Amino acid sequence: MINVQHIYNVLRTHSVFFISPILLLILWAWVCSAGIFPEQVLVSPLGVYETALELWASGELPMHLQDSLYRLAWGFVIGSLFGLLFGVLMGLFKSVDTFFAPSFNSIRQIPTIAFIPMLIMIFGVEETFKIVVVAKAAFFPITLATYDAVKGIPRTYFEVSKVYQLPTWHLITRIVLPATTPPILTGFRLALGRSWMVLVAAELIAADSGIGQMMEMGRQMFRIDIVLVGVLITGLIGFLFDRGLRSAEAHLGKWKYR
Repeated sequence: MINVQHIYNVLRTHSVFFISPILLLILWAWVCSAGIFPEQVLVSPLGVYETALELWASGELPMHLQDSLYRLAWGFVIGSLFGLLFGVLMGLFKSVDTFFAPSFNSIRQIPTIAFIPMLIMIFGVEETFKIVVVAKAAFFPITLATYDAVKGIPRTYFEVSKVYQLPTWHLITRIVLPATTPPILTGFRLALGRSWMVLVAAELIAADSGIGQMMEMGRQMFRIDIVLVGVLITGLIGFLFDRGLRSAEAHLGKWKYR
């Protein structure tokens, strides 16, 4: 039997998420209709929607989106793998922590954007440059989250591993990673959002494709509608990434305490 009350509660709960976006759209449309800003400066929501449909139908928007997500995927995977490994090593071995901690904590304070000129000189403006930028943006938050998570593992876990004389690889895969999954996933969520923002910024500066490059071309052509399409797509994708990893994080948090 269908539980009508349950369906109503779910719809009421999720409808809250749409209140602020709807209010923002209404305000946006009102400002445009009131003529506070000229159309060359601020395009109406309907105009942006129509431009998005045109860009999608022409294949331009899918192409830019595909290129951006390709760079994000490769860079994030590389940065995540190195971040996980380095965080585990720093957390498990005091000698590694002592040796690398000063350099790590100094470099992670520098915004990724500050490295872009140097990376362009080293790698040029081809795909490698964008992937390295994303990898750098992902590496530090994931390393830090992994390091803190490993440090938070109860010492009894390691004492048991010594009793059973577990090899280092088994210690990492069977004790460290399962015990640290929820906090590491939080680091993944923060790193993914930061990586996406840094990638779009890098594409704005130096790229021949991607969402950021599409916005830059729109700016050069005085097409604010194209710029706003890129802004909205960037925000939507970032929101979806965050919500997806939040759901996974909540699920694994429940699993941890069962």
